[in-house]
Amino acid sequence: MLDIAPTELLVLGVVALLVIPPKDLPKAMRIAGQWVGRARGMARQFRSGFDDMIRESEFHEMEAKWKAENERIMREFPPTAEQAALMAPVPQDSPAELSEDALAGTLEPPIPAPAPERKRRATTPGKPAPKRPAAKKLAAKKPTTKRPKPAS
Repeated sequence: MLDIAPTELLVLGVVALLVIPPKDLPKAMRIAGQWVGRARGMARQFRSGFDDMIRESEFHEMEAKWKAENERIMREFPPTAEQAALMAPVPQDSPAELSEDALAGTLEPPIPAPAPERKRRATTPGKPAPKRPAAKKLAAKKPTTKRPKPAS
């Protein structure tokens, strides 16, 4: 990053006071701050991209070392027949290959899941269960017209 000493900043400030009128100085300082912020952002982005490239190259180097070490270990300690049999994938018969007769004898019928229990309302002996309030229906109100009272 740019290395600016405090004395250089002081010289720049004095030159700015002489060249820029005092009423425009805050605007000039704001613009200078924005430029410095943009420069720092670009430097940060460049540095992070460079760090990513270094990390990626180190990862590829470590991957190559691990692969070489794994090959060396496999040469020194070859797998035995027992180990190969233990590590081999287990073949599974697909249902499409089996006939319906074979499936009928091997498959058990599915066990139904128990129905969820319903909660019952607690009642005391000798008293009927409390009634639930009826749901209120919202009916459209009909417009009413006021009739004049008959004169008596």
